[in-house]
Order: sequence, then C-alpha cells, then structure tokens
Amino acid sequence: MTPTAPEGAASAAAQTQPDQTETPAFGRVLLKISGEALMGDTTFGLHPPTVQRIAREVKSVRDMGTEICMVIGGGNIFRGLAGSAQGMERTTADYMGMLATVMNALAMQSALEELGVFTRVVSAIPMDQVCEPYIRRRAVRHLEKKRVVIFAAGTGNPYFTTDTAATLRASEMSCEAIFKGTKVDGVYDKDPKKHADAKRYETVSYDEVLQKHLGVMDASAIALARENRLPIIVFSLDEPGGFRGILAGRGTYTRVTA
Repeated sequence: MTPTAPEGAASAAAQTQPDQTETPAFGRVLLKISGEALMGDTTFGLHPPTVQRIAREVKSVRDMGTEICMVIGGGNIFRGLAGSAQGMERTTADYMGMLATVMNALAMQSALEELGVFTRVVSAIPMDQVCEPYIRRRAVRHLEKKRVVIFAAGTGNPYFTTDTAATLRASEMSCEAIFKGTKVDGVYDKDPKKHADAKRYETVSYDEVLQKHLGVMDASAIALARENRLPIIVFSLDEPGGFRGILAGRGTYTRVTA
C-alpha cells in the first residue's frame, strides 16, 4: 500500500513502485546482520562507507517489491557476554548490548533515508524520543506500507541474543525467510578461512545445525525457526548484489530448513 502523509503522496508512490525486471522469491523477509558487519576494515564502531553499502543492498531488495525488516547486532560497540566475562553483572551487560543495537539501527536508518527509503526503528525497550516502541500490529503496518523496519534492543530481555530476537520478530511479522548475512557464502563443515578443504552445504537441516554445532545461529534461534518452519538463508553480505541476487533466484548460499 502507498504510505500516507507525512511522507507525501508523490514520493510515496515512487517508494512503493517495484522493479518489474525481476520477480522476488519471497514477499517478506528479515535480514539479520551482526554489528561487526558495520565495522568494515576498522576494529571498533561504525564504518560509514560500509553502512552505506549495506543500505544500498537493502534498498535494491526493497525496490524489487519485497517487504524487508532487519535486526542488527551490537558487537561492534558492546557485547554483553564479553562484558559479563570481564566481571560485569550479566543482566547489566546485556542491557548495554541492547543499547548498542539501537545505535546501529539508527545509523542504518540514517543511511537508508539518505537513499530515499522510508525507515522505522522499532525498539523492544521504550525510548520514545529516538524510536518507536515495539507494537506488532504497527510494525506489520509499516511493512505493508513498504517501509523498512529495523528491530532494535533484541527481545528486550537479558540472556537472549539478537539471533533469537531475529527469529522471534521474523515469526511475529510472518516473514517467509530469514536472511543471515555473513562473511562467507553459506554454511561450511569447518571454517573455510582456516581450512582449504572446507565444504559448503547447499542445504542443511535445523537438527544437523544443532548436532554438528555449525554456528549458523544460537540454539534457541534455530529451535524457534524449526518450530515455525522458517527457512534461514545464509549468504555473503560482502558479495555485491548478493542479497538481491538470491531473491531473484541466483547466487551462492546455504538454505537451513527441515
């Protein structure tokens, strides 16, 4: 549907016009990326050119007509488990990690809106001055209006990772798949950066991911995806046009399914 004011009718029409040259394989997806993906070649924080590049990838998929939401980790700023390991109380450390995801979400929102993509940051922890609180029906409505929705602050609860938050939100939004953007083009039986003989899976089952500790997502996230029969597409976020290519039926990736 066409967004209503305040964006304006003319610009809204341009926002919702899909690319007719390719038909996407999915109508609504969730993209999960780590906070480290926003660092680029740096060792901490945000690398603006990398954020902008990912934003262009997201826009290219949105332009196909696919409704897209996102979950971004916070490990480039603060990781709760790391803080806990250094003696910080775990609940406090996890809340700090949630705040880091809000910072990343706002950065991505800024990059997307510079490209003319209407975007909403929706936080599981209320902070009305900077983003919207999570209300499922409102978030669904944003997607229906072809806005990109970025879910921040995880689930709003300590002891749960952003992987679990991504699977939860994808299930709540009735997404057709989770796209997990990584540094490699799929799931391997061992680290391909350390082992030349590593083999990539074309498809792998949820149970196999858990039994072989393949590290796609944490166990809670995989179990939730399995329960909701939600496929996980693991692909390389560093491959230009890779996100759009997979939705168009090409490219290299691993599909995690039943």
